[in-house]
Amino acid sequence: MKQRIANILMLIVALAGASHVFAQVNLEINTPGITAIQGSMQKRHAELAPLYASGAVGLTRDGNVALRDPAAVPLPQRAAVNSLIAAENQDRAALYREIARANNHPEWEGDIRGTFGQRWIDRARSGWFVQNASGAWVKK
Repeated sequence: MKQRIANILMLIVALAGASHVFAQVNLEINTPGITAIQGSMQKRHAELAPLYASGAVGLTRDGNVALRDPAAVPLPQRAAVNSLIAAENQDRAALYREIARANNHPEWEGDIRGTFGQRWIDRARSGWFVQNASGAWVKK
């Protein structure tokens, strides 16, 4: 029992230290690379918005976009939608990487991805599908 309490205390101290360090990350940092990525994503959003609204596409908890319901996309359009999703996810990965690099902490990329994943979900419109903490799709 003493060992378990000691392990829990060590975990709490470690997490507190990690969150303190990560709290120093500037998620709003701006570089020419970040601006370019955001511009690309903004242009693509007009094509993605109807797919979110129809439930065909959803926001994943790890900061990506996924084809949630392939049947909601007519077969002749599915390849184009898959390409659209792939391009969006490439930009998202580049955004997380660039923010981590701009903060001089490339090792924070995974944490930044998780933070943005939650941000995207929090900002999703009502009726869009998002993944919950266990990975199940839920309608917001």
